[in-house]
Amino acid sequence: MVTSAYLHLPFCLRRCFYCDFPITVTGEKQTAGIRTQMEEYGAWLCREIRATPILGGELKTVFFGGGTPSLFPVDLLEKVLRTLDQRFGIAQSAEISLEIDPGTFSLEQLIRYKNISISRLSLGVQAFQDNLLANCGRSHRVINIFTACDHLERSQIPWSLDLISGLPDQTRDDWQASLDQAIALNPHHISCYDLVIEPQTPFGKQYEPGERPLPSDENTAAMYRLASETLRKAGYDHYEISNYAKPGYQCQHNRVYWENRPYYGFGMGAASFTRNQRFSRPRTRAEYYAWVEQYEQNKGVLDVAVLTKGDRLLETLMLGLRLTEGLDLSQLITEFGQSSVDQILEILKPAFQKGWALLSPTTPPRLALSDPEGLLFSNIILAELFHHLDPENPVE
Repeated sequence: MVTSAYLHLPFCLRRCFYCDFPITVTGEKQTAGIRTQMEEYGAWLCREIRATPILGGELKTVFFGGGTPSLFPVDLLEKVLRTLDQRFGIAQSAEISLEIDPGTFSLEQLIRYKNISISRLSLGVQAFQDNLLANCGRSHRVINIFTACDHLERSQIPWSLDLISGLPDQTRDDWQASLDQAIALNPHHISCYDLVIEPQTPFGKQYEPGERPLPSDENTAAMYRLASETLRKAGYDHYEISNYAKPGYQCQHNRVYWENRPYYGFGMGAASFTRNQRFSRPRTRAEYYAWVEQYEQNKGVLDVAVLTKGDRLLETLMLGLRLTEGLDLSQLITEFGQSSVDQILEILKPAFQKGWALLSPTTPPRLALSDPEGLLFSNIILAELFHHLDPENPVE
C-alpha cells in the first residue's frame, strides 16, 4: 500500500559545484518570467498527480525536494498540496517536509508554510565557513545561516540541518567547528553527508576523489567517526548512516526508502516505487511535460519491468543496512527464504570477525552494521553481498 509521496521542485538560484540533480537555474532575481515558469511547472505537476492511479490509503508522508523548494511560491505549493489531498487524501497527522536554503525565505514565509500544514523543514547549511561555501558555489554565507535558524526557531516548526564533509580545503578542525555550531543551534535533526564527486559536475571535472584539495580518504573517514561521536554525545540518535535525530524526530518519509516500502514520485527527474516497479521521470522540463502528456493518455500505466525476487533482496539489504537498527532476520526469512539468509550470513563472516557486522541478541535477531566502523565501510560490505548474491537466481 502506497502512503508516501516525493515531489520534485527543481528551481535553484544557481547550480552548486557538486550538484547533478535535475534543476532549473533562476538566477538571483525572481522575475515575472520565473514566476510564469513556476506556475507552468506546478500545473504539470498537478496533472501528473491527477493522472496517477490510487494505490493506497491517505498519504502519511509527503516530501518536497529539489532544487530549492523555498523558492517556489507558497500559493503554488498550496495548490499542489490541495491536488494531492483531492487525489489521495493527506492524513491529518502526516509528516509534510520541505527543503529550504538560507537566504531564500522569511519568517513570514515560514508562518505561511505552517498554515498550509508543512510540518518539517530541512535547511541546507552544508558548512559554517564562508570560504568552503564559496568553494562549493553556494549562494548563501554564514550570516544567512544564523538568520535562517532564528526564523526557524521563531516559527516553531520542527527542522533539520544538513552538513557536508569532505569538501575541498575542508580540515578536521573545520568539520569539528561545523558540528559544534550545528549542535549549538539546536535543530531537531542533523544530516551529515560525505561529498560525492559526480562526473558531469564542475567538481567532477576539476577533482579526483582523494586528491588535494579534497581531504584524503583517511581524513574523510576521521570526519565520519567525529560526527558519530560528537552528535551522539550531544543527544542525537545515529539512526541511519548519514542521519541523526533527537528522540521522536526521525524523518519518517526517508524511513520509507530505507525500509524499501513503496512511494509515489512526482515531477522532473523524480523516482517512484509502486507495483514493484521503479521508474524515474525525464530530467528536463520539456521532456517531463511531454512524458506527463503521454502518461495521461496511457491512463497511468507504465511500461516498466517488475523487479525480480533477487533484485528485491539486494535492494532490501542495500537500504535496510543503512539503518543502525538493521534488518529483522525473521522478515528476511519470510520473504526470501532460510537458505538466502544462511548465504547472507556466510558471506558476512569476515565482516562479523572485524566487528563491522553484528547480530543482535534480541528475538528475533537483527542484522546490523556497527557504528561507526561498519557504517563507514558499508560500501565494501555491500559489494561483497552483491558479488556473491545472483539477483537472477536467488537462493530459495
